[in-house]
Amino acid sequence: MDTQDGRHIDPADQWVLDPETGTYRLRLDPEGPPAATVPPQGGRRARREAQRSAPDPDPAPSAGGRRRAGARPSRKAGRSTRRKVLMWTAGTLGFMVLAGSAGAYLLYRHFDSNITTVDVGTAANKHAPTSHDAVNILVIGTDSRVGLAGKYGDADNVGHADTTLLVHVAKDRSNATVMSIPRDMIVGIPDCPTKQKDGSTKTIPGTAKASFSPRFNESLGQQGRDPGCTMRTVTEITGLPIDHFMMVDFEAVKTLSTAVGGVPICLTHAIDDTDSKGQGSHLHLDAGPHKVEGEQALQFVRTRHSLKSGSDLDRIKLQQQFLGSMIRQMKSSDTLTDAGKLFKLANAATKALTVDTGIGGVSKLTGMARDLSRVDPKHITFTTLPVKDNPAEIKYHATVVVDETRAPQVFAAIKNDVSLTGAPKKKPAAADAKLRGAKADPSQVRVAVYNGGGPQGAARTTAEWLGSTKGVGHSTNGGNAPDGKQHDRTTLVYGPDQAGQARALAAMMGLPASALRPGTDEAGPGADMTLTLGADYRGAGIPLADPDKPPADIQTAQADKKECVG
Repeated sequence: MDTQDGRHIDPADQWVLDPETGTYRLRLDPEGPPAATVPPQGGRRARREAQRSAPDPDPAPSAGGRRRAGARPSRKAGRSTRRKVLMWTAGTLGFMVLAGSAGAYLLYRHFDSNITTVDVGTAANKHAPTSHDAVNILVIGTDSRVGLAGKYGDADNVGHADTTLLVHVAKDRSNATVMSIPRDMIVGIPDCPTKQKDGSTKTIPGTAKASFSPRFNESLGQQGRDPGCTMRTVTEITGLPIDHFMMVDFEAVKTLSTAVGGVPICLTHAIDDTDSKGQGSHLHLDAGPHKVEGEQALQFVRTRHSLKSGSDLDRIKLQQQFLGSMIRQMKSSDTLTDAGKLFKLANAATKALTVDTGIGGVSKLTGMARDLSRVDPKHITFTTLPVKDNPAEIKYHATVVVDETRAPQVFAAIKNDVSLTGAPKKKPAAADAKLRGAKADPSQVRVAVYNGGGPQGAARTTAEWLGSTKGVGHSTNGGNAPDGKQHDRTTLVYGPDQAGQARALAAMMGLPASALRPGTDEAGPGADMTLTLGADYRGAGIPLADPDKPPADIQTAQADKKECVG
């Protein structure tokens, strides 16, 4: 709370009309004459009335066509202002926070004290908030009940990673992917150095993956694990480095959904989310469109018992719809042009937010938001980390495991900035021509297999698989790659006279066109092609993802599409 002349002044009373721009701003100098004592309410009409009654220090038009002070902004300028306010946002919970934190000219030093920061050490990349690189932000919705007086269960529950989304923004800002990570996924959790209150570092031992534990959500809270532990776990699963994290709790959903005037959602089936034991979100909604806010919004994103399978995977679809709708609400409603509503949203967002020290401050958050706002909503895609039922569970499937066939394809697409919306491929169309044409008979294929980054023993097992299973005439184990380097991608090098063999081998192994590297010199009779297995190689018979093509059969949703779920 600010003070002025010994009195407590609410920040909302610091709004003034800027006669130079015709817009409202927060007054930084308490000695300056206020043009308005409260944030303007009522949308465009109220602002027009305020502008008419505001003093006009320079009624005459200025030279050079400059708009006179106090004049109504042009329609084009209005669109530009809304564009600045509509900062790119991320996550079922975190997207709301980032959107609320992105009204750049409405947020300043006053809100810094609202934000909580955590030093996660080396778990976060040391990128500046704005960067010329791709950006990975981990958005965590924690189920902490601390301070909620037992309202949603155990009041002493410090919280786990209940809702987690990996937000990847392409280097050229052409697209973004938001990947939900199922909380009940069985994973290994690595050792985690955590910063203590006294400044020391304590390493929390990791937990090896077993048949039924640990679950992904235990990467936060359990044994004192902080968000850095969740970041390390995600990197271990996906191979993707995490730059920053943003974390919010139950109350944030209620506060932020109310601040924007409610979030439109749509259901294909009625929801009655109370099970036979009286558990559940206790949400009761008919099929069709609704607008949820406050307690009802929280119930919506927590609902799962009344969904098709009653699982977290179905709940994720509800959360993705909520997220996409929030983005549309921020873009289309008068939230963007109502300074009072923006103030409430910004205040609620910053109070709800815990971030890493790299983005700990309003100026850093708004700088990052401006940078990321260049992503077109139609190229923001939501998906879920591909999983399958835990094979260790015979009767009731309460947990899942990573789908080792499909998940690497999604990870590769994210790593290579591939848009899951099906945007035009980066590679030239001619690249696919390498896979077109006649294929040699498998018995005529000759290849030497090297391991440049695949699983241990992959060169040997692949060479044996090609010979015994696929009928390849000559496949040899070359051992480790001769150059001794780590190869990110699998490659097949061949001469012009081996093109038919290369096409045959690519079809057997599921190699994309980008893996084929034709040489310029003839190989000659009896020469072997060179197959080097990279870090993208998962095993014999598992197709490689095309790094320039979206993976097929992956569940997706787009931020600009209205859909009913349930």
